[in-house]
Amino acid sequence: MKVKKAVIPAAGLGTRFLPATKAMAKEMLPIVDKPTIQFIVEEALKSGIEDILIVTGKAKRPIEDHFDANIELETNLKEKGKTELLKLVEETTDVNLHFIRQSHPKGLGHAVLQAKAFVGNEPFVVMLGDDLMEDKVPLTKQLINDYEKTHASTIAVMKVPHEDTSKYGIINPGEQVQPGLYNVKNFVEKPTPEKAPSDLAIIGRYLLTPEIFNVLEVQKPGAGNEIQLTDAIDELNKTQRVFAREFKGQRYDVGDKLGFMKTSIDYGLKHPEVKDGLKDYILELADTFKKEQKIK
Repeated sequence: MKVKKAVIPAAGLGTRFLPATKAMAKEMLPIVDKPTIQFIVEEALKSGIEDILIVTGKAKRPIEDHFDANIELETNLKEKGKTELLKLVEETTDVNLHFIRQSHPKGLGHAVLQAKAFVGNEPFVVMLGDDLMEDKVPLTKQLINDYEKTHASTIAVMKVPHEDTSKYGIINPGEQVQPGLYNVKNFVEKPTPEKAPSDLAIIGRYLLTPEIFNVLEVQKPGAGNEIQLTDAIDELNKTQRVFAREFKGQRYDVGDKLGFMKTSIDYGLKHPEVKDGLKDYILELADTFKKEQKIK
């Protein structure tokens, strides 16, 4: 069965970015001039996804507005002949998007469960907005390619420093059935480095079979007293195979302030309008830093 649906959980409170996220969805924070959630939607479309469900919460209305038409703005840009800006505005409206509200933030697993009616009896992908992925073949497409061969759930993983395992869901990898594709023994949510079975961490892209909903409906709260998707996947793995695809591309973590700033700089250095000025500014900062170090 073709994978054509994606679920993007966007109901989190964004507490790491307060006070900016007090009245603004963290998914709308821009990387240079594009909201983070737009990068996720674009990855889905490039991977062949046809329908996208965004699971929202309070203060998330700007996400819906962003992907809706803005007739007044579009008319203004047309009248002023700003065709390039008009193209940028219109490219966010030609997307088959759906929205559902998660009334109570009970964890990622609970957010995914809200998509049961939307998904039906089909395989689907879950895409988290805290991770931006770059590769020749989009990561979501890589998972879809794997599914077309295995017809099994496949989770994206990436090697992380061993001391950071407590920040992630970690897999206990079994044999490699093909280069970079592991038959997973089990999944562990945020283990300490001493108990981590590997350095392969789940990084925010999941291809799941619809049986995951049967597990989530009876899943008990785990870490943080929340319904953890990792726990549900581990339970699913007991009744059907679950694989892990090791991602070899570039991952940008925009889930915290420092990661967000690093991502903004990296994308800024590739942005045609600001890359030259930003590069000059960074060189000026480096020169100033060197002078300060010599004075010390």
